[in-house]
Parts: sequence; C-alpha cells; structure tokens
Amino acid sequence: MALPAHRPAVALSARALDLFLGLCPFLGVIAGAILIALQDPAAATMRFDGWAEPLGVLWRHPFAALGVLQIGYFGLQTVLWLRYRPVAPGPDAELPSLTVVIPAYNEGPMVERSIASVLRADYPADRLEVIAVDDGSRDDTFFHMERLRRRHPGRLRLVRFAGNRGKRAALEAGFRAATGDVLVTIDSDSEVEAGTLRAMVAPFRDPRVGAVAGKVTVLNRSTFIGAMLDVQYTLAFDFARAAQSSFRTVACCPGALSAFRRDAILPHLPRWLDQRFLGRPVAHGEDQALTNIVLRAGYDTVYQSNAAIRTLAPSRYRQLSRMFLRWERSYVVEGFSFARFMFTRYRPTNRVLPVVSFVLGNLRLALLYAGLLQLPLLLAERPTRLGALLGAIVVSATFTAAYYLRRDRSLRFVYGVVYAFYSLLLLQWILPWAVVTARDERWGTR
Repeated sequence: MALPAHRPAVALSARALDLFLGLCPFLGVIAGAILIALQDPAAATMRFDGWAEPLGVLWRHPFAALGVLQIGYFGLQTVLWLRYRPVAPGPDAELPSLTVVIPAYNEGPMVERSIASVLRADYPADRLEVIAVDDGSRDDTFFHMERLRRRHPGRLRLVRFAGNRGKRAALEAGFRAATGDVLVTIDSDSEVEAGTLRAMVAPFRDPRVGAVAGKVTVLNRSTFIGAMLDVQYTLAFDFARAAQSSFRTVACCPGALSAFRRDAILPHLPRWLDQRFLGRPVAHGEDQALTNIVLRAGYDTVYQSNAAIRTLAPSRYRQLSRMFLRWERSYVVEGFSFARFMFTRYRPTNRVLPVVSFVLGNLRLALLYAGLLQLPLLLAERPTRLGALLGAIVVSATFTAAYYLRRDRSLRFVYGVVYAFYSLLLLQWILPWAVVTARDERWGTR
C-alpha cells in the first residue's frame, strides 16, 4: 500500500499521463506532417505569384498542404479539448422527468437487453418513463418486449406498428407518447451504464442547452472490426465531441445515445418527419437532423463524457460500409442544412467557431481526396514518397490511437493503427459515393 505522503505525487503523474495522452492526436499530426515535408521539400518553399497561385500550390502539394491544415485544425481541437469538462450529475431533487424512447426493428433478444439496462439505471422510478417502439418487426422482437413488460408492470410502455415505417416514424411515435421534460433516445442494440441517465440530464440545468450527446463505446469489441471501431469511436465520439462541446455546438447528437429538451423538438417534428433533400424524402440521419433543428432554434448542443453506452458494432465489411455510407449521406445532407443557417444570428453567442470548424473540416476532406487522386502520379514521379507516406500514417495513427489509452490501459490501441490502413484501402470510396447518391433515401442496413 502506498504511503499517504506519496499520494499527491502519484496523482500528479496520473494527471500528467492523462494530459500527454490527450495531446497525442496533435503530436501525431505534427510528426506525420514533418515526415511528408522531408520527402517534399518543394512544398516548404511555396511562393504565391498571383491570385490563382495558392490554388495551384494546393493542387501540386496536397499532402503537404493537408499536413499544415491538420496541424492548425488539430491544434484548435486540442485547445478546445483541454477546456472541456462534463457537467456533474445533480441530486435527486434536481432530476427532471425523463422519457427514454427505444425504437426497434428485427432486433430479436438484444432489444430485451437494451430495455433492461435502462430499467436497471440509477434514476428515480417515479421520474423515469420507458417507451419501446416495435417498427413492424418480422422476427420475435415484440415477444421479447412483451416478456419484459410482464416482468416490470407499469414501468414499460410498448408501441407496435403493423408494418415497417422507418426509424423517424418510430421515434416520432415515442416522442408524441412521452410525458417527460427530457427525451432520451437509445438504439435497441445498445446497453446504457448505470449512471448514464443521471449524467445525460445534468446539462439541462442550463436553460440554453437543447440537446446532449452521450459517449458511445463498442459492446462487441472482441471482433476484428469491433476492436478497430472501439478505438475509432473513442477518438470520434470523445475527443472530437468534447472539443465541439467547448463551443457548445456538437454537430451530431448520435442516435445511439442522445437527450433532447422536449420543448426544443416537439414543435418541429412534422418538418423533421417530412424532411426532403433535392425533392426526395430523407430516411437516414435522423439524429443529425434533430441536432440541426435544436441548433437552428437557438439552443446549444453539448457532450457528456460521463454518460456512456455500449453498442453493437458491425462485424462484417458489408455491414460496416453500409453504416458508414448512411453516416456520410447524412453528413452531406445535414452539412447543407447547417450551412443554410450558420451565418445567421440563430443564437446570441458561439457562432464563429462552428463556422471555422465546418470550413476547416470540409477543406481537410477536399485536400485528402485531391491527394489520393494524385497519389499514383506523385509516386511515379518520386517513388520514395511512398515510404514517407506510410511512415506518416504509422506515426500519426500510433499517436492518435494512443488517446485510447486514457480510457483503456491496454495494447488494444494498436487496432487504431490497423484501422488507419484499413480505412485508407477499403473505406475511402464511401464519401464520394455518398455525395453522388445523397438523394437515395433507403436506410441501407437491412
């Protein structure tokens, strides 16, 4: 047992390690950019001779330009991440009435595990309402719902559709039937931790908050794809959303775990349910669309790192690519939606950094794909660039994946390095195809 006199030193070193791991994504970007710059010295002496020359330089040296942009972008994110603090859960007296809505379609026994985790949650039973919606399942999903309702009489309400109507319709039915002041949505293939609901409602003590995003982790991380996504989710759902939360504009409160102020979304449900893009109905991206509705109404959206849920991740490439295709289509559609109001006075404060983040994020993607298009020509001109590129990927991915060690002190962070190559080789086609097929309203997972 450590002596009490040594405890401050131990705590200090733990905080120092935590800070170092938090800085790792930024350090990785710097190291990767340096490796690329060493193999492309011409990019270090860029000169602009005319108004169009900067665009020409970006085209001739896309990876070098991407490295510079990444340093600025991740530098900004790191500063914002350092500012982030989750809101501490309050006492029972301050807890609002809460309705958890769980839409399900062909989920089988997993839906029972999902609902049961909510019923076990540490939240006063007299203020917790659970509504599960069977969206016309063709398997035994409703049987498992009904069995759980018999075990917990009075604590679970069920809604059943005669046929499949889509996730938006299922959520809308749950929202309409709900009586809680705060509405929480979770996916039917997910399990919440005991303290998640308390943590999710804590930010609503601030009347400016309209929606809260929870922390999503992988339930089935024993699979190869699940292990990679567990690391990737940690970066995307923890680091990135913590940074966005610092300027109170989380771009997407995920369907796996989100909470909404009832008054912020109920008046807008008809428009959300009938959303269209270029004349076609939009069936995907219901979570990001709800987030945009909340932002457009003048509310803030924040992230709670102390509210976690474990969700089933795809275990096969076909499932993974379909999931990402759905997400990227939503990114395209809702990106246009956000761009329509991001320059307006939609709320009194925090309007500049959302625009900066939006512009830099999309410019990063443009430079990445410009570089990938030119990669064969760049390698033919100077084959040694391949080594620099691979080295940059390994170094940058290793540092970035090290962020995962803040949560799980294990060698599983190596899966983040594997994912970097997996994504480069097998997933880069998804965003361009999502842009081309953005009007496709099919859900794309069943």
